[in-house]
Amino acid sequence: MSCPRKPWLADDRDVRSLLLITIIAIAACLAAVPSAAGSNVATPLHDVTQHKQPGSRRGMLPLTAFYDTPSPLPAGTPGELIRSEQFDQYQLPLEVSAVRILYHSRSANGEDVAASGVVLFPYRSPPAGGWPIIAWAHGFTGTARRCAPSLMRNVYEGPFLSMYVKLGYAVVATDYVGLGTSFRNAFIDMESNAADVIYSIPAARAAVPTLGTKWVAMGNSGGTLAALEVADLEHGIGDPSYLGSVAIMGVGDMEDAYRQLFVHTSPSMFIFLAYGIKTIYPAFQVDDVLTEKALALYDEIDNVCAAVPSGLPADQLLKADWQTNSFVKRFFSRNTLGQKPTYGPLLVIAGEIDPLSLKEMTMRSVTSICRHGGQVQLYTYDGPSAEVLGDSAAEQITWIRERFSGRNARSDCR
Repeated sequence: MSCPRKPWLADDRDVRSLLLITIIAIAACLAAVPSAAGSNVATPLHDVTQHKQPGSRRGMLPLTAFYDTPSPLPAGTPGELIRSEQFDQYQLPLEVSAVRILYHSRSANGEDVAASGVVLFPYRSPPAGGWPIIAWAHGFTGTARRCAPSLMRNVYEGPFLSMYVKLGYAVVATDYVGLGTSFRNAFIDMESNAADVIYSIPAARAAVPTLGTKWVAMGNSGGTLAALEVADLEHGIGDPSYLGSVAIMGVGDMEDAYRQLFVHTSPSMFIFLAYGIKTIYPAFQVDDVLTEKALALYDEIDNVCAAVPSGLPADQLLKADWQTNSFVKRFFSRNTLGQKPTYGPLLVIAGEIDPLSLKEMTMRSVTSICRHGGQVQLYTYDGPSAEVLGDSAAEQITWIRERFSGRNARSDCR
């Protein structure tokens, strides 16, 4: 379904006013954060090692002992809370309460690992049954510990997430393993990141007892893969409290995305790709695909958030046969959408105008999901994908409300 831009809810003046305020806040916020919120084009950031308190210049918070864990990590079940703390240093509305969480998750190899995150919820009495939950999967911020959204004063998407809190939802926002905690980050690996999203829910409930049982997952930009993979994993888990997933800014197979990146935008993202592959497949040798110039940049990614500024074209960063590497192929394969059945309804939102051809990529992925019996409601907007996060807010809110009210979801699958 194609929609005009700014589709407001005609029958809800309070929500409409809140949306307008939120869009203005998001626009103002984007000028102050390291990269455009939800943008698929990463922008260079300053080296975080240049300043004694690097976050003070970029709205970042110090990495404290809260995020540290013993080595080896004491055993715990997935989703088990390690610790939590109330936190009042975020730049969020007064109506929003925040509690940081540290909890057990699982790596792609089944290892017990720790993930961090933050729970945002209304500063008022909860409804009967507790606050309904939105599990948030954030987009790309980097792979270094300091790149965790819970270490950003605006939690990376603060105005947008605060909108949902004001509407009466609790937002559980994982950082993903390795962002905040001392474990290696599984960059863009949708199964690893989706596991962190799923396991954040019981941890959040343990930390904030006023949370309810029902929840949906939602992600934008790079987080869309994690949000949709939640539906894949839930097909095996079958949690009746999980009500579906929302993917904002389009979706696509990782191989398609990187082929587009190779041609159109930041070649340095391939350096992070190599990092992610190495996390999932320790036997992978990064120098099999990266050139000497790229390896010098690879050594710096623990010191930066967002993209490594290189100024080099992809053919100077990648070896000619990088696409034939067996580990690259396996990584792309495991991060292909629509290979197995999903559980629960899905809402997919994409822009019509985008240099990465996200609409075409989205259509291919949605077709694959539908082919495996998925239930997908699709909206496309006539603007660029970077504006869809705000433009589609009314559609997001309506879809989410319907899931919590128990209404059946429409499907555009044929």
